[in-house]
Formats: sequence, C-alpha cells, structure tokens
Amino acid sequence: MNRLIAEDLLSINAVFLRPQEPFTWASGIKSPIYCDNRLTLTAPKVRNDVENALAEVVRKEYPDAEVLMGTSTAGIAHAAITATILDMPMGYVRSGAKDHGRGNQIEGKLEKGQKVVVIEDLISTGGSVIEVVNALRDAGAEVLGIASIFTYGMQKGIDRLAAANVKNVSLTNLDEVAEVAAEQGYIKPEDKEKLIKFRNNPSDESWIGANA
Repeated sequence: MNRLIAEDLLSINAVFLRPQEPFTWASGIKSPIYCDNRLTLTAPKVRNDVENALAEVVRKEYPDAEVLMGTSTAGIAHAAITATILDMPMGYVRSGAKDHGRGNQIEGKLEKGQKVVVIEDLISTGGSVIEVVNALRDAGAEVLGIASIFTYGMQKGIDRLAAANVKNVSLTNLDEVAEVAAEQGYIKPEDKEKLIKFRNNPSDESWIGANA
C-alpha cells in the first residue's frame, strides 16, 4: 500500500520535489518537498486507490469505529468518500468554533462515547490534527486514532502524537516517496538523502546545496 500510494501521488504531481529550490513553509522552515493531496480528488483512478486504502485502514486498524470525522478542510472530502465506501456516518471538525449560527466546531451528529476515527490528508508536526482530536475528546467522543494519506515522519510529529496518546496510520510517507521518486527518475538518486536529512531534522538546513 505504501508504494502504491507513493506512486499514485507522484504520478499526478501531488508531491512536489525541489531539493535544489526549497519551498518555504509558513513557519519559515525550508523544505525540499511539498505535498498537495487535494489533487487526488481530480484524478479518479488515484482518488479510488486513496479512498479504498483509507477504508481498508479503518477496517483493519479501527474495526470498532462508529463515525469518521474529517479535518477541515482538506480531510472533509476524503472522510465523506471513505464513509460512503464503509456505509458509516461522518462529519468534520473546524479549526475553531463558528462565530455565527449554533457556534459549532464539530459538524455532523456526534454522540458522547461514540468511537471516532479522524481522517486527515497529511501530517507534518502533528499540531493541527491533535487539536481536532482534543476537540472530539472534549465533546465526549472516544478517538480510536487517525487515518491519514501522507506523513512526513518528522520526530516532532511522532512525539506529539505519542504525547497525546493517539495512533496514526498513514497510507504512505516521505521515506517511501523518496525511494520511489529516486527509482523512477523524479529526482536524482543523491537527492533522496537530502529528503531524509530534512525529515530527520527540519530545522537543520545543511542539506541545502549539499551534494548528498
């Protein structure tokens, strides 16, 4: 599954690899990789692979799940399609409560004690998805874990998820994408090491301009 989804994301340019011209994140961190999983929605074959893989993760890793909750906004469509495959109810969690209407942060019916799986498109440092998990827990839900499409595999994200006592299962990750990208000529073989160095320590920019 990890390789299939990595190949899919690369095939539709949902993963941008620019070791020579790094992207700059909002935090100021320089990154050789940028992942835009929204592009999967406009590629039917890839979308089918992704949603069926998410459904399989829920079936195998979270068999007691009762509700799927997407993260706002990127996880909403994936949660809806996956819930349709599984014939399950779904909703989504806003980044904050609305300032109008009923003031909801959680949209969709959610009963206290219900077992929830969060559907997320990607995880970097884990901060935003943990906020979603906390909102659901505050509402009385039992969060079984997260099913995500892609994770950077950063130690900060791993540590945060562990501290929040929340499990994450991703369809693919930076290491798998780097391996496939080097094999299939999306990047030079030596650039794979730059991606891994970035993943190991995003604040260390020594990989920029390095030969490996």
